[in-house]
Amino acid sequence: MDVNTVMEKRRSIRKYKEGTISKEEITEMIRAANLAPSWKNSQCPRYYVVYSEDMKEKLRTEVLLNHNPANCVNAVCYFVMTFEKGLAGFSRDGSQDNELGDAWGFYDLGLASENLLLKAEDMGYGTLVMGIRDADACRKLFAIPENEVVTAVISVGIPDIDPAMPKRKTVDEITKWF
Repeated sequence: MDVNTVMEKRRSIRKYKEGTISKEEITEMIRAANLAPSWKNSQCPRYYVVYSEDMKEKLRTEVLLNHNPANCVNAVCYFVMTFEKGLAGFSRDGSQDNELGDAWGFYDLGLASENLLLKAEDMGYGTLVMGIRDADACRKLFAIPENEVVTAVISVGIPDIDPAMPKRKTVDEITKWF
């Protein structure tokens, strides 16, 4: 698929069919995520892949909150997305380069996450980005070090729905020209 088609087609999938995704395909998604630009090529995103049935169940019951466990039944895998502190927004000597500091890591991780989502779509898989989660439980369950910020959990699976595109704001509504 060309990039415009992939961007237009990608949706949040909240219902999956049973099925499998190979570890090789998951690795392709991570490679695509790793191609994203990052602050001074710091490559601060980190990916925790939850693939075993036991760990997927623990993630759904111990980490995901509110409606999220029901939204990802039959997901084949999950990515717990984190970024390493002190890289994006900083010079190689550790000094802060701009006022955002570690907040720049969120930007870099967002770029990487989008690449992952688009690659999954291109491969025929659906995804859902979930920010409502227990970060402390996630950190404990997956032994995530304190120098990483837990941001989101992304479910990946075989879509069992084909939702319509939500209404988007027009370019005029979101753009100012100078």
